[in-house]
Amino acid sequence: MARVSRDDQRNVLGGELDVCGMEPLTGFYRDGYTTTSADDFGSHTVCAVVTAEFLEHQKAVGNDLSTPLPQYGFPGLKPGDRWAVCAGRWLQSYEAGAAAPVVLRATNAAALDHVPREALEEFAADVPDDPGALLS
Repeated sequence: MARVSRDDQRNVLGGELDVCGMEPLTGFYRDGYTTTSADDFGSHTVCAVVTAEFLEHQKAVGNDLSTPLPQYGFPGLKPGDRWAVCAGRWLQSYEAGAAAPVVLRATNAAALDHVPREALEEFAADVPDDPGALLS
């Protein structure tokens, strides 16, 4: 598997990729980011904050993200975990009304090849640069 540089990839807002999740360690390359390449057939490019509803829906469609698989170093996800999910899987849950919130700054622009920008923005979970603006 060829390693790629995160410096060459942008988030859906056009900026540098922020970390998606280190606990548990996520990403196709298990580097904490939504870094992708041609090797990433699933396009693990959406940084989701998983919810119980999202996990239940994914399990129901055959993508069990909550059951630990220690042989692969996968702890199983619980609500609140941030995880680099396959863009098509996130869209599948979105279309079923079970989308998880998305961290746009940590979501790779490559996700836009599979998911409409408006759908990602609808579920944005980013904190603004000035959190004080939330109080006004």
